[in-house]
Amino acid sequence: MTSRIEWLRTVLLATSLTFLMNDPVLAASPVLPESVPAAFKVTDFLLDNGMEVVVIPDHRAPIVTHMVWYKIGSADEPPGKSGIAHFFEHLMFKATTNHAAGEFDRAVSDIGGSNNAFTSYDYTAFHETVAPSALELMMSFEADRMRNLILTDDVIKTERDVILEERRSRIDNNPQAVLDEEVDATLWQNQPYRIPVIGWMQEMEQLNRVDATAFYDKYYRPNNAVLIVAGDVEPDTVKTLAEKTYGKVARGPDLPPRVRPVEPEQNTKRTVTLSDARVSVPSFSTQWLVPSYHTAKPGEAEALDLLAEILGGGNRSRLYQALVVKQGIASSAGAYFQGTMLDDTNFTVYGAPRGDAKLADVEAAVDVEVARIASDGVTSDELEKAKDRYVRSMIFARDKQDSMAEIYGSTLATGGNVQDVQQWPDRIRKVTTDEVKAVAARYLILARSTSGYLLPQQQAGN
Repeated sequence: MTSRIEWLRTVLLATSLTFLMNDPVLAASPVLPESVPAAFKVTDFLLDNGMEVVVIPDHRAPIVTHMVWYKIGSADEPPGKSGIAHFFEHLMFKATTNHAAGEFDRAVSDIGGSNNAFTSYDYTAFHETVAPSALELMMSFEADRMRNLILTDDVIKTERDVILEERRSRIDNNPQAVLDEEVDATLWQNQPYRIPVIGWMQEMEQLNRVDATAFYDKYYRPNNAVLIVAGDVEPDTVKTLAEKTYGKVARGPDLPPRVRPVEPEQNTKRTVTLSDARVSVPSFSTQWLVPSYHTAKPGEAEALDLLAEILGGGNRSRLYQALVVKQGIASSAGAYFQGTMLDDTNFTVYGAPRGDAKLADVEAAVDVEVARIASDGVTSDELEKAKDRYVRSMIFARDKQDSMAEIYGSTLATGGNVQDVQQWPDRIRKVTTDEVKAVAARYLILARSTSGYLLPQQQAGN
């Protein structure tokens, strides 16, 4: 099990050129061109109990990826109960009325499969990769734990200790993770994305069986879930098996719309600094609030995706070429746009110095490149090349069935639909140089940014 906003880093590593490793990122809903062979055509349907099912056939290897996405993440948690979404991800691996604790994991292991789960701001997902002959068994196990968990005080206490230790090891012992939390809490003034997915320690310590049961009963229902099946399967077979397993789970009460607090107007520049003896190379990041694919006006999110690619999406980007190759002052420099979110999201630039260069010099050089695009825009040639790289990467994504499942699942769990995924290449192709310049000028304003600085101990106060 993983509590992974970090999963976002993995999803598009193979599928999006906007992906960069230093921070969580999910770019656009990347997809296949619409001219894909019939064998890859996606099927989408609803079960009678409201569960959405998406089938992505891929017959090149005798395996199948089975994912259940619940439209519930850390940003949906009740006030004072931070971490309950991730906590419940762990609890889903406990005993049910039909299966002992660990039986599901053993069943997957016995057939040579793999399974895991992850929690993010907007969703929680559970997945297995197995032979097609085991698909019905996976569905049976997942449908069972959707409603039949046995939650006792002993189970709660044991797993609560696990997540507390996870926070100590993954966050409290990692200076970069600590800084990331503080930057998020500063960037977001009102929106629940300001709260870490894993939760605040003092609130995690108080999570109990009553909290867990209420959370389970409210959100873990078929009409709040999306089933994605990708691999060596046929849509008719998946439908038959889904109706036989998930279809027996009773529909839950309709949930209200996922309306969250919105951000006030931001009109100040804020900085967060952490100095730590464990840090050897200083680094910085600057973030801005921008619309996501779900909240943007038509064309804006696509333009932000391409802006991130041109500005800092790899070794062909402006930041890399200017700071790493030509000036030689940076060991790393890049940008990313975290586009697949239910609410507004963030656009980030970052860098770290090389050799005797100063962090301030790297930051100033990054600011120059950002300002240059905002004032002068981008060329038609670099925009077209960015589009080509972006759309081509989606074709490569087809070679990884779990990536395709993740792309569709994350899109559907954040307010999108199958058509949004399928039409994405056409929308990317329509972005103009003026639109890229416009989003840079509209959103990347330093006076409305939040910057984080990770410094070695001796640089405290500098």
